[in-house]
Amino acid sequence: MAAVPTFREALRFWLKLGFISFGGPAGQIAIMQAELVDRKKWIDQEHFLHALNYCMLLPGPEAQQLAIYCGWLLHRTRGGLAAGVLFVLPSAVILWVLSLVYVSYGALPWIAAIFYGLKPAVIAIVAAAMLRIGKKSLKTPMHWAVSAVAFGMIFFLHAPFPAIVFGSGVLGFFGGKLFGWSKPVGASTEASAFAPFDKPRATADETEAKPRRAAWLYSLRVVVVGGLLWFAPVVVVGLWQGWDSALAREGFFFSKAAMVTIGGAYAVLPYVAQQAVVKFSWLSAPQMLDGLGLAETTPGPLIMVLQFVGFLGGWNHPGALPPLVAATLGAALTTWVTFVPCFIWIFLGAPHIERMRRHPRLNAALTAVTAAVVGVILNLAVWFAGHVIFPKHEPVDWFALSVALVAFLAMQRFKVGIIPVVFAGGALGCVWQLL
Repeated sequence: MAAVPTFREALRFWLKLGFISFGGPAGQIAIMQAELVDRKKWIDQEHFLHALNYCMLLPGPEAQQLAIYCGWLLHRTRGGLAAGVLFVLPSAVILWVLSLVYVSYGALPWIAAIFYGLKPAVIAIVAAAMLRIGKKSLKTPMHWAVSAVAFGMIFFLHAPFPAIVFGSGVLGFFGGKLFGWSKPVGASTEASAFAPFDKPRATADETEAKPRRAAWLYSLRVVVVGGLLWFAPVVVVGLWQGWDSALAREGFFFSKAAMVTIGGAYAVLPYVAQQAVVKFSWLSAPQMLDGLGLAETTPGPLIMVLQFVGFLGGWNHPGALPPLVAATLGAALTTWVTFVPCFIWIFLGAPHIERMRRHPRLNAALTAVTAAVVGVILNLAVWFAGHVIFPKHEPVDWFALSVALVAFLAMQRFKVGIIPVVFAGGALGCVWQLL
């Protein structure tokens, strides 16, 4: 049976996750797989992959959306809010501090040194999780074939991963019966053991507890309330500082960017950099690169680099405000309009996605997407490992390779937890680089 946690227990986990979620989407998904599915067993494998499939189709950071979805599965609306906010909040606070240090003193070597050791530790975390996910989700030769094709398409041909995911879904929908993927998830013995996720919860604010004929009212409420929360700060800033102010422009620009981030942070960063540097002159190109380094140093999604852009935009164009006040408002506004849409997509779609688990053909489509997602995540892991261990035009980084191998062995053979691996990697990197 599923070990359903209390809300307080889940709250402690989401807070911890916010501080240890290094490594971009591959590392963050690996950490949630290891903690929520394998160690704590709060969510079963099929529910986790089902949620991941949906999140991979959405604009925005898929790892944060997966956290919101998992929080929603455990405690519905309040669980999703807690998971999504705490996934981002520690990173936002840390990055604000680092941004202030950056504009005051410049880049700090010790920050880069810590992350130098964190990178290979994250490689080990991702590799360990990939073995577990692949073992549990690639159950037939056709699963392996779809996963391999997905990896080859994105790694060698640089195909956009939304196209890969949608294509695999179409393959599963129309060919699922032929491949033996049409069994509803809810019919499996493993899934039925997780009754708390499969049965409606009779609480006032939950979609499943309402008659199906009233579901559209819930969807309308999510859209209206979510839309008002999303744009209200932008309107307030525009009325207060003027629609041509840097803060108002940041609010509108990053609201638009939040809608086109399908493909992850690396897909949208060239567009953001071009607009922020060339069109708006919020920061310089070297500062944009420094911001990317700071965002990689902090936990949380890599798209947090947008907060640094918002901070620098307010700092360099404060208008009538003190620079620190304008920078802080710019950072907060940018973070708000970037991440609030994630809650809308999950709260709007998750109830319907969960009901789809019992539809044979739709379940077959998501089973195919699961196999493709394994290949997509493997591509992220290989890309990350290649840049860390085999940097271009440089010799093999034997320190990074050694740390990655030792961390992987520690996790696989001696069952060392993620937190000790993360802290040990950061400490080793700091010692190696500075001493």
